Amino acid sequence: MTEILLTRDGPVTTLTINRPEVRNAIGPSLIAQLTQMFAALAMDASRVMVLTGAGSAFSAGADIDWMRASRDLPHEQNVGDAAAARTMFETIDSFPKPVIARVNGHALGGGIGLVACADIAITVPGAVFGFSEVRLGLIPAMISPHVLRAIGPGHARALFTSGRRFGAAEALSLGLVHAVVEPDELDAAVAEAAADMLRGGPVAIAEAKRLIRDATAPLALPDLAERLAAVRAGPEGQEGLTAFLEKRDPGWTSGAS
Repeated sequence: MTEILLTRDGPVTTLTINRPEVRNAIGPSLIAQLTQMFAALAMDASRVMVLTGAGSAFSAGADIDWMRASRDLPHEQNVGDAAAARTMFETIDSFPKPVIARVNGHALGGGIGLVACADIAITVPGAVFGFSEVRLGLIPAMISPHVLRAIGPGHARALFTSGRRFGAAEALSLGLVHAVVEPDELDAAVAEAAADMLRGGPVAIAEAKRLIRDATAPLALPDLAERLAAVRAGPEGQEGLTAFLEKRDPGWTSGAS
C-alpha cells in the first residue's frame, strides 16, 4: 500500500498519510517519503499544501514495529533514525509555501509535531492530542522546537511532563490548532483557508515564514538527536518501551493512582 497519496486541485496539493490500519503511525519509510515529497513540492507549481490522514486518525505517532526495533539498535543507528525524523519536521516547517494541517482525528506524539509544523491547523471536536513520550520513558525531542513555537514553553512544560491527553477545545486554546469544526464542515474550512492563502503573494508568504523561523531560531538545538538516542537507550527508556509493547505499566508507576 502506498504510504502517501498525492492529489491536486489546481494550485492546492494534498498529501494524505495512507496507513489507516495503524492509524497513520510514523515509521522510517514514511519519514523518508514525507521528507522527499515536501522537498520536491517546494519546487513545483503548487501554491498551498494540505497534509491529512486517511481513515479516522491524523497520525497516532511512532509506529509500534519501529519502537520495538529501536530497543536493540546501536547508538549510531538510534541517532541516525532520530536525525532523519528531525530532518522531516524541519523540511515541513521550512516549506516555503503555506501548509494546512487537516487534522481529521487523533494526533499523538510525532503526529502533533506534524500539526505544529503547519501554518494553519484545523481539526474536529473528537480529535485527541497528547505528548505521551515521558510515559514511555522517552522525550519529545524531535518535535520540541516546533511545538514550542506553537504553544510556548509554559504549556509545553505542563504537557511534556504529564504526558496527559487533551481534546480539540484545549488544543485550540493553546494555539496548537486554529479552528475546530464539525467533521462535515472540515473540507469546506480547509478550502476556505487555502483560498485565503492564495490571496497572498507567493514570495511574500515564503519570506514571512522565513522571518518567523529566523526570529525563533534560538529554539533549535543542535543535539536533539543525541538527546533522544541517549534517553531511548537508557534503562528507563528500555523499560518504558518494553512495558508499552507488553501492554503493562512501567515499573516506575508503582504506587501511582
